[in-house]
Amino acid sequence: MMPLFEPPYPAGLPIGGEWAHTEATTTVLFPFDGTEVAHAPLGDVELARRAIEAATAVAPAAAALTSGVRRALLIDIEQALRAHNEVLQNILVLETGKPLVDCRIEVARSIATWAAAADEVSHIHGETVPIDLQASGQGMIGYWTRRPAGPVLGIAGFNYPLLLATHKIAPALAAGCPIICKPAPTTPLATLLLVHLIRQVLQAHEVPVEMVQLVTGDVQVGQTLVSDPRIAVVSFTGSAAVGHQIARDAAPRKALLELGSNAALIVASDADLTAAVDAVIRGGFYASGQACISVQRVVVMESVAAEFETRLVARMAEVVVGDPRADETRVAPLIDERSSERVLSWITEAVEAGARVVFGGKQQARSIAPTVLAAVPAESKVWAEEIFGPVVCVT
Repeated sequence: MMPLFEPPYPAGLPIGGEWAHTEATTTVLFPFDGTEVAHAPLGDVELARRAIEAATAVAPAAAALTSGVRRALLIDIEQALRAHNEVLQNILVLETGKPLVDCRIEVARSIATWAAAADEVSHIHGETVPIDLQASGQGMIGYWTRRPAGPVLGIAGFNYPLLLATHKIAPALAAGCPIICKPAPTTPLATLLLVHLIRQVLQAHEVPVEMVQLVTGDVQVGQTLVSDPRIAVVSFTGSAAVGHQIARDAAPRKALLELGSNAALIVASDADLTAAVDAVIRGGFYASGQACISVQRVVVMESVAAEFETRLVARMAEVVVGDPRADETRVAPLIDERSSERVLSWITEAVEAGARVVFGGKQQARSIAPTVLAAVPAESKVWAEEIFGPVVCVT
């Protein structure tokens, strides 16, 4: 059977000035049915070191780019993404398994981020300092300016691979910093296309393509990149445990960490219950619950709890489970079987501790049915930790 996706970019990894050959590949699978999507290049420690060397070498040239050039690059990259909007949507559906509606939003937000980064270039400036506060500074003016930090490493999560890579690459280019991007092992395809488009724009502007590189690989590759002292800034989006280890490995260099959440919604006794239920339907199940700001905990005043629950259950049919390629689908399989098993085990643990299943709570084909739990003990994992699945807890 032919893979579902034929890469529109060169083979290998965009490292240095070329696309470097990789001995190994990894198979990207469609979470909906396990179909093979594509064979993606798999990097190693040696390629990671080559990327660092290239980023270090190009850093002076990157820092010397004028504000006008940096802004022009970002505008043209935004336009390149607009031209590939539908292609990127389809790639995201296949590699993440997220519903098409969420992938459309991801591409739109990515495009908006490139536009915002272009605008931000004009806001990178310093300040004057009143040195003449002291007599010795009479007649003097002090000032400071912002300068590029140097090579950046951006490590993105699997749930929004295009957007998270954009969140790292666009600001780095705006600031005049070269960047190495490392996507999640399960979702490298959209990011590879993104970097390909970026490097085409860089080349068109006669800017070194080494400013943006991409490396895939295992934990050793990640540790090689994070621990190298030539990397000035590490930006990571992912789990708390990995993020804390990255902060330790990167210290004392700067680390920017986005490590998830456990978002809560409070419903007061005088709340608009229709709006509150709508917030749960929209916020609790998009991206199949695989979002760090997904509504997970709902705290409802007792006086309106029964009515809130009744209204919520009445609307759960809107959360359609199915093929992520379909327009109507709102919940599809999670990124892999291990994630599904974890979420189901957390539901079971909560029920055994006294929680009540209001809706769902079971596997539905390869997906987890959108689930609402009530009376969840505070010490249960589904209440105390980020579940990253289509589960909402009400108390």
